[in-house]
Amino acid sequence: MQKFIDSYDFAGKKAIVRVDFNVPLNEQFEITDDTRIRAAIPTLKKVLAGGGSLIIMSHLGRPKGVDAKFSLKHIIGRVSELLGVPVQFAEDCQKAKAQADALKPGEVLLLENLRFYAEEEGKPRGLKEDATDEEKKAAKAAVKESQKEFVKTLASYADCYINDAFGTAHRAHASTALIADYFPEDKMFGYLMEGEIKAIDNVLKNAKHPFTAIIGGSKVSSKLAVLENMLDKVDNLIIGGGMSYTFIKAQGGKIGNSLHEDDLMPNALEILAKAKEKGVKVWLSFQTVIADAFSADANVDTVDAMNIPDGWEGVDTGAESLKQWKDVILGSKTILWNGPVGVFEIDKFANGTLEIARDLAEATEKGAYTLVGGGDSVAAVTRMGFAKKVSYVSTGGGAMLEALEGKELPGIAAIRK
Repeated sequence: MQKFIDSYDFAGKKAIVRVDFNVPLNEQFEITDDTRIRAAIPTLKKVLAGGGSLIIMSHLGRPKGVDAKFSLKHIIGRVSELLGVPVQFAEDCQKAKAQADALKPGEVLLLENLRFYAEEEGKPRGLKEDATDEEKKAAKAAVKESQKEFVKTLASYADCYINDAFGTAHRAHASTALIADYFPEDKMFGYLMEGEIKAIDNVLKNAKHPFTAIIGGSKVSSKLAVLENMLDKVDNLIIGGGMSYTFIKAQGGKIGNSLHEDDLMPNALEILAKAKEKGVKVWLSFQTVIADAFSADANVDTVDAMNIPDGWEGVDTGAESLKQWKDVILGSKTILWNGPVGVFEIDKFANGTLEIARDLAEATEKGAYTLVGGGDSVAAVTRMGFAKKVSYVSTGGGAMLEALEGKELPGIAAIRK
């Protein structure tokens, strides 16, 4: 049965908390962005303030075994600094029982990288390239079997379990989904997870209308399921970025060298047809900024999106299209933004994405609920200084994407069941 962090009594209890401390490190193993650590601090401090002790577990990178460069040792100092208490370290997440047992209220133990063990992800390692299907099947079965002991050991360290790692909620890993079964009466979401779930529910279940979804990014293939799921929920669908040129070409437009996916043109036409059938207004860019090379010093022009000359490619949304989109955005009560509408990494082509961020900030100020989800759009609003001017910025790229596709996330389901 799911409990709630605000009403749970942590006094004298040990809480094992799954966080997402998968932070970027430079060559000197210094943290270059501690956003993910800071996001989990309120949950961790709640346990300590309630008289409990903490066992923190996370992954870092994608190691294929024990690898010093992926050790969570590198982040101990920053975690300790943000928590305001010394953080002990367990060199092996599977051999930390004595350290966990010795924890006193107010003390903190950080476990070494969970992914040093294949059992965390449940995927076999070290298989030869020419392994037969039978060998692969046997290796997978062996990992799944040993995974049970892996999870059991982690669970033995604590009295309750908290999942506060939304970034890995779409993975059915040992520490995000399986461990919850060992705490049938003492499992809960952390504050970060609660916030993410509420944000998802605000757009997928409780949206106020008019509801507008802005879906951008480079490829239709990566957003196809999101587009299809949104058709049953939104009033307006703005399609921007590189993926829009597949839609434009599918309707007979000339797109020059613009990014597109010919094999998905039938899907694009099907989405447009379904939208019309459901009464959803689709807004594609009718004016686009083009460049004669994919570089900051390219020649630039603005043209009709249906008539891009050969040798040129679409790189940003045109000003007239942005004006039209602004009216749609400011006329909405719920707005979801997933994916940039231009090549925002190059300043010269970032205007469209910047304008969308400004429009969302204005809409938020006027009372609309605005959710920004997905790695690139989150990076854009953060870089452009608008992260605190929208209702919610999601921390989980892949997890948010799968949630928007309508999938049930294993990390969420494990707590709720």
